[in-house]
Amino acid sequence: MIELRTPAEIDEMRAAGRFVAETLATLRDETKVGTNLLAIDRRAHDMIRKAGAESCYIDYHPSFGASPFGKVICTSVNDAVLHGLPHDYTLRDGDLVSLDFAVSVDGWVADSAVSFVVGTPRDEDLRLIETTERALDAAIAAAVVGNRIGDISAAIAEVSLGEGYSINTDFGGHGVGRIMHGDPHVPNDGRAGRGFPLRAGLVFALEPWLLATTDELVTDPDGWTLRSVDGSRGAHSEHTVAVTEDGPIILTDRSFLGVD
Repeated sequence: MIELRTPAEIDEMRAAGRFVAETLATLRDETKVGTNLLAIDRRAHDMIRKAGAESCYIDYHPSFGASPFGKVICTSVNDAVLHGLPHDYTLRDGDLVSLDFAVSVDGWVADSAVSFVVGTPRDEDLRLIETTERALDAAIAAAVVGNRIGDISAAIAEVSLGEGYSINTDFGGHGVGRIMHGDPHVPNDGRAGRGFPLRAGLVFALEPWLLATTDELVTDPDGWTLRSVDGSRGAHSEHTVAVTEDGPIILTDRSFLGVD
């Protein structure tokens, strides 16, 4: 069921969005060559505890997960792009890292993801990351009253396909509110003018993600981590966005922190 939030409820969601933004900015700044993925999870867990927030991941067990996730942040590295289960891996020079983080604060959920390279970057990785970021910007710009879900999907696809990448639509954006994953589903490819009409009060997480040379995924033995079928690298950008009469509001915006 698609739920619409009142302006007052959207204001209440800002605290969760701000905390997610601050946490991802902190973790991105602290994550370096030599950082262990389990240390990232411990740091995120500590920040959640100190803030009095609640993880959306640790007990999460959807049909596609082998077991409850058991950690509080997704850490996907190189050819892993989604649902990366933190494990004992120490980051190396040039690793491409995606952090995906969702929490509930006072009963409201926010969800966001960021990708970056630790150490010396490859040009092709920077291009991949930048494409997901531009696709996200285009999606947010299309999230206005009077448009439809298909307009958002088409905006993501125009940027992504225009750079020569292919698109997987198995996983995409989703409604956000009292729970992390709700209706509507927002695929990363679609036809403009089609789908559910956008109305003020709709809140969703928009999340373009791309793999360098494929759109096919395989699941790790951990039952969670999704990797490219051909070993090519992936990137993932995500924000929680509210549709309002005055335009889209990025609830997980990190720009106030002086970061992108």
